[in-house]
Amino acid sequence: MSRTASTAAPVLPIRGRLRPLGLGDVRITGGFWAERQSVNAEATLAHVEYWLERAGWTRNFDLAASGDIARERRGREFSDSEVYKLLEAMAWEIGRTGDEGLESRFRSIVERVAAAQEPDGYLNTKFGRPGQAPRWSDLEWGHELYCVGHLLQAAVARARTRPGADDGLVEVARRAADNVCETFGPGGIDGLCGHAGIETALVEFARVTDDDRYLAQAALFVDRRGHGRLSDVEFGREYFQDELPVRHATVLRGHAVRANYLAAGAADVAVELKDASLLDAVRNQWQNAVARRTYVTGGQGSRHQDEAFGEDWVLPPDRAYSETCAGIGSVMLAWRLLLADGDPRYADLIERTLFNVVSTSPSADGRSFFYTNTLHRRELGTLPDADRPSLRAAASLRAPWFEVSCCPTNVARTLASLTAYVATSDDEGLQLHQYMPGAVVHRRADGRDLGVSVATNYPYDGEIRVRIDTDGPGSDADDPWSLSLRVPGWAAEGATLTVAGQTRPVGPGVVTERRAWRRGDEVVLCLPMAPRFTYPHTRIDAARGCVAVERGPLVFALESVDVPGVETVDELRVDTSQAPRLVDGRVTVRCERVRADEPDWPYRTDPDGSAPVADEQFDEVPLVEYHAWANRGPSTMRVWLPTTA
Repeated sequence: MSRTASTAAPVLPIRGRLRPLGLGDVRITGGFWAERQSVNAEATLAHVEYWLERAGWTRNFDLAASGDIARERRGREFSDSEVYKLLEAMAWEIGRTGDEGLESRFRSIVERVAAAQEPDGYLNTKFGRPGQAPRWSDLEWGHELYCVGHLLQAAVARARTRPGADDGLVEVARRAADNVCETFGPGGIDGLCGHAGIETALVEFARVTDDDRYLAQAALFVDRRGHGRLSDVEFGREYFQDELPVRHATVLRGHAVRANYLAAGAADVAVELKDASLLDAVRNQWQNAVARRTYVTGGQGSRHQDEAFGEDWVLPPDRAYSETCAGIGSVMLAWRLLLADGDPRYADLIERTLFNVVSTSPSADGRSFFYTNTLHRRELGTLPDADRPSLRAAASLRAPWFEVSCCPTNVARTLASLTAYVATSDDEGLQLHQYMPGAVVHRRADGRDLGVSVATNYPYDGEIRVRIDTDGPGSDADDPWSLSLRVPGWAAEGATLTVAGQTRPVGPGVVTERRAWRRGDEVVLCLPMAPRFTYPHTRIDAARGCVAVERGPLVFALESVDVPGVETVDELRVDTSQAPRLVDGRVTVRCERVRADEPDWPYRTDPDGSAPVADEQFDEVPLVEYHAWANRGPSTMRVWLPTTA
C-alpha cells in the first residue's frame, strides 16, 4: 500500500496483516452507532465549537495574530489542541456527509489558526511571543509538541477526506512539522514532550505526505523516551513513561492517556520500519495491561491523583478514574495492533471500550460529558452549572464543559471517524470486526468490487445477517474470496454460523468462509445474548464477593432511579442462584435489601456481629446499560454488585 493511498481513515500503515477500509468504503446506516454519529454531527460538534469560542480558546489564535496574546490569552497550556481536535472531527464529518455548512465553519477556523503561525512554522498560542515563556521551555508540562500532534492529525483527516482542498490546513501542518524536525532532529534539542501524541501524528503525516523526515522524527521521539530526559515529578518519571525505554517496558503504566498514545506511536513506528522487537514490546505491554489493569468496561486508569494506571489488579470500582480519553487511546492502540497482527482480541477490546467507555461519556443529547467513568457512585450527584465549565474532572454528573476539556473533543473526532474502525481487507477478501447496520464496498487492486451489506439490531439482538452485494466475474469456481467474521470472546458457548442453509457451531475468534460468492448469498452469525453474571479475578480485592452483569458487549449497572424507595444501591445484594433475565426488554436480577447496623467503630472481633440482615426481597430489579446511566437525574449506581452469598 502506498502512503499516498486515498483511503479516508485515521490510520493507513504501509504494511500489516490487514488493510483498513475508510469512509468511502464503509457506511453505517442505522442502529446504535448511526444514532450516536447523528447526535455527534447535529449537536456535539456545534456544542464544542460554541464552548471553544465562549471559553476564548479559539480567540487565542486571533490574539496571537494581532500581538495581544500575552495579556489576554485564556485556557490551559494545551487549549490549542482542543481547537485542532474540533477541526479533525469536522474534517471526518465533512468526509462522511459532505456537509457544506460545516465546510464553511471549518474553513473559517482554519483561517484563524493559520494567521497565528510564525514565519518559521512554529505555532502555539501559549509560548514564544513577547511577554510569554520562551518556546520549548517547559517540555514536561507545556504540551507544545502534543498540540502540534493534534494539528497534524487534523491535517491528515483533511487530506484524506478532501484531497487537494485549498483551505491551507495541510500546508500549515507541514510548516509546523518541519519546524519540529528542525528543532528536535539530530543536532537539535535532545528532548521530547511530556505528553506523548506527536509520535502517531508524525507517522501518519509521513504517510500522507510521503516524506520520511516525519517518520524519522517520530522514531527519534520514541527512542528518546525512557532515558530520564524529562525532569522528575511528584508522580515519578513513570507518569511520562520516561523511566524505562519503550523496548524494555513490559506493561502500560503511568498516565493512562499518555501511555496509550505512546504505545500507539511506537506501534506505528515499528510497522513502518519493520522493527519486530519494538512491535513485540508494544504487544506485550498491551497484553499485560489488558490482563491485569483494565476494568470490565474496558476503561483504564485507577488512580485519580495522576490519572494513571494502578499496580496489577488494583481496580477499585468506586475509585475508577477510567478517563474517556484513555479509552479512546486504548482504541487507537488496539486498532493499530489489529491491523498489524489480525488478532481478534484487539477488536474485542475495541468493542468493549466503544460500547462501555466512549459511548458512556456523552449524554443522550450530546451536549454534556463524563471526563471520568466511575463504576460505583455512592452518593447522589450534583447537577453541574450549565453556564460554567466544571472545575472537576471527576464530576458526579455529565458536565457541558470542563476547564480541561480534552474528552468532549476526543469523543467528537472518534465518533466522526468511527466508520473507519468497522472493517478491513486483505489479499483474500473482507473482514468485519464491529457489527452495525451498513454496507461495505471495497475495490481490490485488480479492479473488482467486493461488497456486503449488514442487517442487525446488535447489540440488542445477536443475529448478524451479512448479504453479498456483488457478483463474481464468471463461473462459480472462477474467483473465490474470503469473508471473515469476528466471534467475540464473550460468546464462548452458543454461537452459530449459517451458510447456504447449513448451520454449525462456532467459537470465539475469527470464522472465515471462502467461496465464489454470488449476489444475494447470505451468511448469518448468531451470537448468544442471554444476560450473564461476570465474576472478578480473585486478586481484584475491591470487587471480591461481587458480580457484574453483561449482555452481549454491554456492561450493566444497578441505578437507584430503578429501585423506588431505596436510598442507595449499596443496600442491595444480588441473589446469584437465579440467573439474570430479560424481562420486557430490560435485564433484571433478583435482589435482597439488607440493613447493617451503624456502629461507633467499624471493626469487630465477632465475625458475624456486623452481618447485614435481609429485610426485603425484589424479584425483578431492572438494570441499566452502563453507557446510559445518569441520563435520568442524580442517582447512585454500581456495576460490581455484592451477592447474598
